[in-house]
Order: sequence, then C-alpha cells, then structure tokens
Amino acid sequence: MREKIKMTNPIVELDGDEMTRIIWQMIKQMLIEPFVDLNTEYYDLGLKNRDLTDDQVTIDAAYAIKKHKVGVKCATITPNAQRVEEYKLKKMWKSPNGTIRAILDGTVFRTPILVKGIKPLVKSWTKPITIARHAYGDVYKDVEYRLEKAAKAELVVTYKDGDVERQTIHEFDGPGILIGMHNLDKSIKSFAKACFNYALSQKQDLWFATKDTISKIYDHTFKDIFNDMYENEYKDKFNEAGIEYFYTLIDDAVARVIRSEGGMIWALKNYDGDVMSDMVATAFGSLAMMTSVLVSPEGDFEYEAAHGTVTRHYYKYLKGEETSTNPIATIFAWTGALKKRGELDNNRHLVKFAEKLEEASLKTIEGGIMTKDLVAISDLPNKKSVNTKEFLNEIKNNLEKLI
Repeated sequence: MREKIKMTNPIVELDGDEMTRIIWQMIKQMLIEPFVDLNTEYYDLGLKNRDLTDDQVTIDAAYAIKKHKVGVKCATITPNAQRVEEYKLKKMWKSPNGTIRAILDGTVFRTPILVKGIKPLVKSWTKPITIARHAYGDVYKDVEYRLEKAAKAELVVTYKDGDVERQTIHEFDGPGILIGMHNLDKSIKSFAKACFNYALSQKQDLWFATKDTISKIYDHTFKDIFNDMYENEYKDKFNEAGIEYFYTLIDDAVARVIRSEGGMIWALKNYDGDVMSDMVATAFGSLAMMTSVLVSPEGDFEYEAAHGTVTRHYYKYLKGEETSTNPIATIFAWTGALKKRGELDNNRHLVKFAEKLEEASLKTIEGGIMTKDLVAISDLPNKKSVNTKEFLNEIKNNLEKLI
C-alpha cells in the first residue's frame, strides 16, 4: 500500500455551491485523498450556511487564510433577487469573493491553462496572458441613484476639520441616473506592489492600462502610483530580471494585446479586469480552463476556479441526469494551493504531487478524453466526450502511471 504524502500545515478549504460543490468532493475523494494525507481547515461557504451565519463564515474564512497563508475556494453563488427567493434568504448577501478580497487586500491573477489540441481564437497567441485585476472599489463599491425628476447633482466632500468642497456633477432637466465611485491610495499601492512582485516571480513583462486622458484624477492616480513605485522600487529589479514594465491607454492596450504573442501580465482596474479576464479566457478556449489566485501584499494566497457554480448542470444533476462538467479549473485551484503549501513548508513531495496531477489532467485531454465543452473546441482528430466522473477516473489512471 502506498504511503500518503504528509502535510505539516493546513490549507484553508472554502466549500461552495451547486455543481462545483459536487465536483469539489469528487476531486478530493478521487484525485487527492488517495495520495495525500489532506490537512485542511474547513469552512462551508455554501449559500445556505452563509445565510445561517449572517455571512460570518465568509469573514472567518478570510481571516483563516491570513493566519495559514494558503486557501482554496470552490465557486460560490452571489445572490440576486431571484436567488433570495429561491433560497429563502434573510437578505441579498454580498459576493463572498468581494468580502475576502477586501479583508486580504488582495489582487486577483487569472491565467488560462494551455493544452494541445485547443488553439486560441487569436492566432498570434502562443503564450498565456495573465490578467491582474485590482480587487477593490470602482463600481463594486459604488453608490447609485435613479432620479425621476429634474435635479442638481453635486459631489460634496466634508473633511474632518469641517471644511466642505462641492462640485456640480450635472443639472438634470428630467429623469436620469447617477453613480459615485471611490478608491484608496493604500489599496492602489497594494495592487501595484502585488503586480510588480508577481511579474518578478513569473519573470514576465507587466503591462498596466487605464484611461487617464479622460479620467484625469481617478485613473491618473493609478498611473502615477504605478509609475512612482516602479521608478523608486522596481526598475533595477526588472532590469536585472530582463523584464519590462509598460504603461499605455486601455484602448491601445487592447489593440496591442490582440496583435501580441501573449506571455505578459496585464494589470487592470477592477471592472476592466472583470471584463477582460472573461474575454481572454474565452479567446484561449474556455472559462473552465482558467486559473485564478488572489494574492495579498503580505503573501497570502487563495486559489479558485475562474468560473461560477455551473447552475444549469446542477439542475440536471438534481434530476438524476448525466452531466459532462469540466473540472479542470477546480483541479488546478487545488494543485495551486497544494504547490504553494508545499513551497512554504519546504515539502517537495507535496509540490511534486501537485505538478503530477496537473500533468495527468492535461495528458488526459491531449489523449482525446475530455468533457463535452472541450470536444466542441478541440482540433484533435480522435476525441471522445465523457461525463465528469469518467473524466476524473481517466485523470486518476494517468496520475497512477505518473507517480
């Protein structure tokens, strides 16, 4: 009987919702626990438990990641009005990802998983593009108004010393809409620091893009903070590593990225990163083939899949119907966390196992065995669509051969 790999310190395990919750358990039972004496500190972030605990479980999980340095998260539901009714919730709870990002002050890095047989829609892309998304502020922390009649809208700032500044936003002559956004120098600096450090760790060029020609204070502040930090702290380190920091306007960046071969880290503000990460994921093949890691300035890491809870498949599963849900991004969330835990604990056996699990996963797809979504985009001559359990079994068979 094979001796299981031991773990010194735990990974913080954040369980989730719907089909990804089902796959989460399958991955653990089939691909990890037979080989690793898995040590986790468990938090149930399923929507029902978040409602039961008034979302305290999400806060507790975030602080557990700060304590143990490494977490792995299953996809979770961010409830809308329909979900409030469906789950009979006390209220429309906030995004757990947003809560965790705020507590960790983290930056989200999303990278596509490249595999033979699935070519990017952009023919020039031969290397993965990592999206670095600022995880604070913008529309995710906004205040919005719907005006139903004529009104004068003002931006009013009241300082602690009693000074007041006001500026007219717009004089409405009828119905309209209004939005107020903010950001913090401290958060932008944390974002910049995380991006520069991640670029150095990956030995990849860092691009940053905003629209400072239009947003001459808000966006320009981002540009200035990045530039100052680069010139004062990172320029020599980047030169030594042979990598580049590059700033341009976001519309120019989009054009340049499309024409590039890839291989860079593209840093973006919160909303821009949200949109562009889905564009990059889809152009590389599938959101189900996209890794995501939240990195704090203190060196805390939370790994997760970039996609959601796969609601449509979950409803089929509840009816007893077979599903072919792609588990790759969730597997890579686990392998990312296991590798980082192994690196921090100097546990080379754990790191090697995680690498072998990734290799087995990609080898399965490249061997022509894959889930239905990948069959549709793979150009392999001989390919076979299997259900989720069959796919995981094939990965396990390949893993057994590699270990």
